[in-house]
Amino acid sequence: QVQLVESGGGSVQAGGSLRLSCVASGMLFSINTMGWYRQAPGKQRELVATLSKGGITTYADSVKGRSTISTDNAKTVTLQMNSLKPEDTAVYYCIASSLRPLQDYWGPGTQVTVSS
Repeated sequence: QVQLVESGGGSVQAGGSLRLSCVASGMLFSINTMGWYRQAPGKQRELVATLSKGGITTYADSVKGRSTISTDNAKTVTLQMNSLKPEDTAVYYCIASSLRPLQDYWGPGTQVTVSS
């Protein structure tokens, strides 16, 4: 099992920045990829950014150039978001994916609200 805890959400004005962090614990040896998804009210959960164990990053087009995903160890993944827009408002979820077993683990989420 893997447990994830997010932090760093909050309310900012458009153009501002936030730094989200996710700390993982448990059977970390099985984790291949960590990342962030978000879900706005009335919308499906969507990918924001992912980072593989090999260092490969993936970004949604909507945040590319404004966000950076990184890790400083095997336990923490960080999402730096700049030039925030009202459409970035959502609950942001940390995800950790393992291959053996094939499973996704989710954090409880952290709210990000961007006002215009």
